Amino acid sequence: MRARVNVTAAVVVMATAGVVAPASADSPPGQITVEVVTVNGSGCPAGTARVTPLPGNAGFTVSYSDYLARTGGSSDPVDSRKNCQLNLAIHIPQGFTYAIASAQYQGFAHLQAGADGLQRANYYFQGSPENHPVSHTIRGPYSDEWRFTDTTDVAALVYKPCGEDRNLNINTELRVNRGGSDAAKTSFMTMDSTRGGIKTIYHFSWKKCP
Repeated sequence: MRARVNVTAAVVVMATAGVVAPASADSPPGQITVEVVTVNGSGCPAGTARVTPLPGNAGFTVSYSDYLARTGGSSDPVDSRKNCQLNLAIHIPQGFTYAIASAQYQGFAHLQAGADGLQRANYYFQGSPENHPVSHTIRGPYSDEWRFTDTTDVAALVYKPCGEDRNLNINTELRVNRGGSDAAKTSFMTMDSTRGGIKTIYHFSWKKCP
């Protein structure tokens, strides 16, 4: 068993372990609301994904109850890759706009020696160019919780255009590769909230509109 995974990386979005971004000092008064418009994907069947705003307009959480990719043992070939696509309508007070400053993904992985698991995610506003997914890999043998935090550099933050209703698209993926591991033994990677309230956390950066 290895210690919990915290990874740092840099692509277009920089990933930094253990970052918890607070709400901006100029966050709007009142409470935002988050509406799930559509949800699609093998990792989030109907009724298994839940979105909840964070206190103080700091962001929101997404919890899953059936998001698991696996390979080996009695697994089917399609079980090795799971994905989820969320389209969210985030209602905020007039005069403000927001960007996603960081996203923290958590789950559990049990990987045999020779197997590996991959977590991939990106998010973008409807009608805007899709940004590049950021990926993280865990290599077996491994059996423990995992956590990855992707943080966007301040200069690269993409804010929702002021005065426009644009939903936020979130795409995530889990993939498990059997590699050279024993085909009779199961390896899996999960991003669900059944283990101690594990959730995906998205933090806002707020800005006042002109």
